[in-house]
Amino acid sequence: MNEIITSIVDFMGSTGIAKLIAQPNFWQTLIMFAISFVLCYLAIVKGFEPLLLLPIAIGMLLTNLPGAEMFHDAIFINETGYIDTDFLLKKGGLLDYLYLGVKLGIYPSLIFMGIGAMTDFTPLIANPKSLIIGAGAQLGVFVAYAGAIISGQFDQLAAAAIGIIGGADGPTAILVTKTLAPHLLGAIAIAAYSYMALIPLIQPPFMRLLTTEKERKIKMTTLRSVSKTEKIIFPIAVTAIVCLLVPDATPLVGCLMFGNLLNVCGVTERLSKTAQNELMNIVTIFLGVTVGATAKAENFLSSQTILIICLGLVAFAVSTIGGLLTAKVMCFLTKGQINPLIGSAGISAVPMAARVSNL
Repeated sequence: MNEIITSIVDFMGSTGIAKLIAQPNFWQTLIMFAISFVLCYLAIVKGFEPLLLLPIAIGMLLTNLPGAEMFHDAIFINETGYIDTDFLLKKGGLLDYLYLGVKLGIYPSLIFMGIGAMTDFTPLIANPKSLIIGAGAQLGVFVAYAGAIISGQFDQLAAAAIGIIGGADGPTAILVTKTLAPHLLGAIAIAAYSYMALIPLIQPPFMRLLTTEKERKIKMTTLRSVSKTEKIIFPIAVTAIVCLLVPDATPLVGCLMFGNLLNVCGVTERLSKTAQNELMNIVTIFLGVTVGATAKAENFLSSQTILIICLGLVAFAVSTIGGLLTAKVMCFLTKGQINPLIGSAGISAVPMAARVSNL
């Protein structure tokens, strides 16, 4: 009888519920559960970019389950600056192994390959002036960087990583943060991807405020036809020029343009479709779940995280405003040939911002 009671007591003590109650700040874990459920609600019920939000929400839930031991951030963020391979091989959880794709910069590059395969650069080739709009839509990067520095809570490297949120591009934010400020990866990645998913809520008020009804009705047409030769030369030329000027950008730009080349060259249709669909979907799942896994209660619920989320929102808003105002100036200079709404698509949240602008 005593053995049975002992077994029952041991079983009860091994449950996640017992381990949750035993935590000194178990309320933090409950808050993370609540945040995860809210993200699930937004993804499933409201349909806010479910391909991004749902994996992030589940990753956040899994990493905070007491006793699951699926993710150990100490393996990747420690005093040595190197991955603790001994612990990883002996006690690593599933999400630890999947997270290697983030830590080593694999997932962001593969995501860019898929994006490149899905992107049509024809309007840009036909009208290179539209590059200016994209530049104007990066204003939030500098505002967020300045805000992080002024706050006094971040050094220059961390501030630079936070500023990238204003570029509205999750893979870029991950690649930059894991290099400059890996301890902030969870907060920055969650902020970047969450705001990307919430672009249909963030951008429209500014779009209506800064444009007139007449401007919104401007119909744009392609200025000229673009030959197949131009489409093929473009990704090769961009790769060579950009990567020679900024070698650190090679992983992302190289993969982006390689994916686009697969699409336009006309002889690799199977590879292009794989990059657009199967590869993109698989990597999106792994990336989303592992990004969510970095949001552990003890690290995520802090004043720095709240500040990063606030700076990220400001960065998105300012980038949207910068793109809209730049497009309005170009509309004026071209005598109404450019619809200012495309300015909000200048931020790098491909293709979410473009869909909102099209609406």
